[in-house]
Amino acid sequence: MLNATRLRIYPTEAQAKALAVQFGCARWVFNQALELSQKTYRETGKGMNYHVHAIRLPQLKREHEWLREADSQVLQQSLQHLAAAFDGFFKRRNSYPRFKSRHDRQSIQYPQRVRIEKKRIYLPKVGWTKIVVHRPIEGKIKTVTVSHDRCGQYYASVLTDDDAPTPEIKMPRGGHFTGIDVGLIDFAVTGSGQHFENPKHLLQAEKNMKRKQHNFSRKKKGSNSQGKAGRLVARAHERVKNTRKDFLHKLSRRLVDENQALAVEDLNVKAMLKAPTLAKAIADAGWGTFTSFCQYKNKRAGKPFLRTDRFFPSSKLCNDCGHRCSEMPLSVRMWTCVECGIVHDRDENAAKNIGRRADRIWASGSAGFC
Repeated sequence: MLNATRLRIYPTEAQAKALAVQFGCARWVFNQALELSQKTYRETGKGMNYHVHAIRLPQLKREHEWLREADSQVLQQSLQHLAAAFDGFFKRRNSYPRFKSRHDRQSIQYPQRVRIEKKRIYLPKVGWTKIVVHRPIEGKIKTVTVSHDRCGQYYASVLTDDDAPTPEIKMPRGGHFTGIDVGLIDFAVTGSGQHFENPKHLLQAEKNMKRKQHNFSRKKKGSNSQGKAGRLVARAHERVKNTRKDFLHKLSRRLVDENQALAVEDLNVKAMLKAPTLAKAIADAGWGTFTSFCQYKNKRAGKPFLRTDRFFPSSKLCNDCGHRCSEMPLSVRMWTCVECGIVHDRDENAAKNIGRRADRIWASGSAGFC
């Protein structure tokens, strides 16, 4: 199994300059290759793959001597990332590749020759750098991605292979799916009646972020004070992101440990973000990240996970008699079934319907499980 561990590194001033050279060279090679690919396509109607760009790399080093200061494999990986970006674009997984900016988050990737010993890590062309290892690194190191965010912090994401087989996905005898309905009032409601409050991380930090953003806007463009104010704004955003991720990790871990299998609704979050009144709240909730966390943790635990059809009317169906309501506005949180007379909590009812639908799919042997 592949495992990724993100570690904080603390380079010296000289090492920070060496990393800046690596970042700059990799960024330049990526942008130059992207520009050449666009030009070639406009003139000939044909694209350029990784091998064509890789063959040109030695020539670029002869023309631009400063490229030799960067590790050769870092430059090759930059071209690999461009090829992967184009591949994802043509398969409609992501948008068209964009040029990299020196003002955004910087990153490079080492495919080999990286070593970790106790509290230090060896990076080619940089040397031994101080690192904080908060958990043991188990398995063979596959790649190491070094990044520098807008807060001024350096990280190393270590991808390892522990040679352990992936657990077989199976349901215990007599087991069943627990449906999860996500929302904005309660972040998640399970079919067993558990309600998890939405912490609204962005809303709580909005006043502090607004003050720092206002201070940043009053600084002279390009000045050192503007740079410092910009880092404060970035740290405020980073704090919100970290608290949200911490909440999602803990909640997904609890749900995976306490249930035999999980099922969630396959929401079209990208389309929902176009709603002008709810877009900020939906983005702050992080439904997509939560679903991804539940999925990979279920897979590692060998437990089934299913995303139900997004057009399945989970909120409109009575989980007792199966009666379907014709309309169900978002303002309706409690409703009474006209057929059997049972009073339903909207979210609990939806979660129960999601779980039961997953049970039927599992019994039929249909695909779609992690």
